[in-house]
Amino acid sequence: MARSKSLLKGIALAGVASLALAACASDDDTGGGTEGGDGGGTLKLGYVLPETGQLAYLGDPQIAATEFAIQQINKAGGVLGNDVPPVVGRDEAGQEAIAVQSADQVLAEDVSAVIGAAASGMSLAMIDKITGSGVAQCSGSNTAPTFTDYDDGGFYFRTAPSDVLQGPILAETIVGDGHSTVALVARADDYGKGLLDATAAALEENGATVELKETYDPKVTNFEPVVQKVKNANADAAVVIGFEEGTQVLQGMIEAGIGPDQKGVYGADGLNNPDLANLVSKGAPGKLAGMKGTAPGSEGNKEFTDALKEFKPNLKELQFAPQVYDCVVSIALAAEQAGSVDAADFAPEINGITKNGEKCTDFDECKKLIEQGTDIDYDGKSGPLDFIEAGEPGQASIEVYGFNKKGEHEILSTETSTLDE
Repeated sequence: MARSKSLLKGIALAGVASLALAACASDDDTGGGTEGGDGGGTLKLGYVLPETGQLAYLGDPQIAATEFAIQQINKAGGVLGNDVPPVVGRDEAGQEAIAVQSADQVLAEDVSAVIGAAASGMSLAMIDKITGSGVAQCSGSNTAPTFTDYDDGGFYFRTAPSDVLQGPILAETIVGDGHSTVALVARADDYGKGLLDATAAALEENGATVELKETYDPKVTNFEPVVQKVKNANADAAVVIGFEEGTQVLQGMIEAGIGPDQKGVYGADGLNNPDLANLVSKGAPGKLAGMKGTAPGSEGNKEFTDALKEFKPNLKELQFAPQVYDCVVSIALAAEQAGSVDAADFAPEINGITKNGEKCTDFDECKKLIEQGTDIDYDGKSGPLDFIEAGEPGQASIEVYGFNKKGEHEILSTETSTLDE
C-alpha cells in the first residue's frame, strides 16, 4: 500500500537540485545547507510546531526533543564536522494561515530541513511550500494516511506511524473489552477522517458492527447534535476522534448519560492529554474514569524520557517527543551518509539508514559506523523505524491509555502494529 518514492526522487530531485542549492545557500558557514555539494557545510534546522492553539500541549515536548537531539548530535562532533546551530522555530498555532506564514519565515532562514508540523492539517497546508523548495520535512506526529501517497518529490518523511497502524489497535481494544456495537465520531479533517476509516474497517474485521460513522466541524460552538447522534445510535461503545474540541463532545456525552460509566468510551492520540479528565469535568475528574484510548508510543523508552526530563526539567507532556527526536537524528545521519547538508543529496538516504544494516541506537554510534563505511540500521527512541518506501514506519508501538477512578491518566499496555505491504 506504500507508494514508491524512488522514481519520484529520480525525477524530482534532479529538477530541484539547483533550486535547493539556492534555497539553502548562505555567504557564511553557519547557514543551513552551506557548501552542501562539496561534502562540508552546516546542517541548519527549523521547526513549525504548536506554541499556541489547541495543540500547544504537544509543542513543548516536540520542541524540547528537537533541542535535545541537537545537543546530543553536537556532543558527538556535529554533522560533517560542524555543530548544528540552534533550531529556528516558529509557531504552528493551529491555524493554516499562520502555519504557512511560519513556514515562509523558517525557509527564509536557509534551513536544510523543517521539523513539523504537529497536526496533519497544518502539514498539508505547508508541505508543498517546503518540499517544493527542495527542503526536507519530517514530522513526528502527522498520522493521517494521506501522507503515504502524497506527491512530495521525496522530501517529506514522518517518524509517527500512519493511522492505518493505530486504527487496528484501537479496534482490538474496543472489541477486547467486550463491545460489539460501536458509534464513531471524528473531526472533519484528514486526521479525523483517516483514523475514522481505519478504525471502522478494523472494527468490522474484528466482527463488530459500526452503528454510526460521523464527522463533525471542529470549529462549531455547539456539539449537541453530535452527542445526540451518538446517543441515538444506541451502541455499547463510542469513539471520539478529536483534539481540544473533543473535550466538549465528551462533556456533552456525560451530561446526556452516555459517559464512561454507562458505556465504553474511547479516544485516540488527539485526546491523549494527561489533564483531559480535569478539562472535561473540572472538580470531578473521576467522571472520565474508564475511558480508554490509543496513541503512538511515547513513554515506553524510559531511558530516553528520563534523559529528556533531565534536559528539560519542567516538561509535563511526552507525547511524540521520541518520534521528533528520531526525525532530527535521522536527518543528521542521512546527511552524514550523503556527505552533504543539501536535502537533495541527503533525503534519498533517509529510508536506507533506518533498515537493512548494522543496528545502532544513537547518533554517535551510528555516525562512527558510517565513517567506517558500514551500512547502518538506526533503531530510534520511538522504535525500530524500518521505513517503507513512502518514508514512514512500517511498524509501530501503540500505547493504550486510560483514566482511573481519580481521573488520573495511565498507560495500560503497549501493542505492536505492523503494516501489510
